[in-house]
Amino acid sequence: MTYVVNFLLYTVLGLVLMGVGIGLFSLTTKFSERELIRQGNMAVALKLWGKALGLAIVIYAAWSNSVSLLDAIVWGVIGIITQILVYFALEYIFTPKTNLAKKVEEGNLAVGFSLFAISIIVGLIVAGSMSY
Repeated sequence: MTYVVNFLLYTVLGLVLMGVGIGLFSLTTKFSERELIRQGNMAVALKLWGKALGLAIVIYAAWSNSVSLLDAIVWGVIGIITQILVYFALEYIFTPKTNLAKKVEEGNLAVGFSLFAISIIVGLIVAGSMSY
């Protein structure tokens, strides 16, 4: 029974951390991602769900390398914060003169896919860094 309880705790807390991470990313956007996705903006969908996949990779690494539930939560939070900071640093380092958010809002698929890929790459690097 303990295994089932632990499974449920980790699952629920993992989903909560995902929601918090996506919520933090959404707060940094000047447009409504939900509305633009409803309108069929594939670039925004790629950007948002790339971030979600990157966050899921980070949470997976935190969960699989933790020694306790508290340890998992702490490393999950550290991983999410790190991913958000590194993502924004890379976005501005690689394209300092381009407003990527505006390009995505306009539906530029090349930019949306690039941001999708960056999110997954950053997620993998952060996750690998947590494999202590």
